[in-house]
Amino acid sequence: MKRTGPRPSNYITPEGHKALTEELRYLWQEERPRVTQQVADAAALGDRSENAEYIYGKKRLREIDRRVRFLRKRLDVLKVVDQLPANRGKVYFGAWVEVVNEQDERLRLRLVGPDEIDTARRHISIDSPLGRALLGREPGDEVIVRTPSGVHEYEILTVEYGA
Repeated sequence: MKRTGPRPSNYITPEGHKALTEELRYLWQEERPRVTQQVADAAALGDRSENAEYIYGKKRLREIDRRVRFLRKRLDVLKVVDQLPANRGKVYFGAWVEVVNEQDERLRLRLVGPDEIDTARRHISIDSPLGRALLGREPGDEVIVRTPSGVHEYEILTVEYGA
């Protein structure tokens, strides 16, 4: 299946790079050998066509191999951003941004790469509509964001770098 639309950014924070590297290590050095052994044990039981452990294990190995291939390729093209911007008063990659929306709800968001999106931690992609709208802006600026759910307005309250 061919992807349409703009390509995702290749930027990643040092924390995000470490997490992907650790995931790759875990899958390749721990999970895959364990599942491979389970498949071998299940195969030794005989008829593979009705052996659920064998069938599931083979499926899991394919999933692991697919993810390992993806992670290896992705890690090769990612650019770790470990330098703070010269102007820390503006929103750039890695910034924590506090905004207020039209309902007076305050949100504290971090702009990260597409490999680090985590809504529970309020990490949004710089490629998202809100992420793109915030880039290069500073406290006091208002941004209008068009999303599938409608048009939203935000005011930037603060910009910080670091935890």
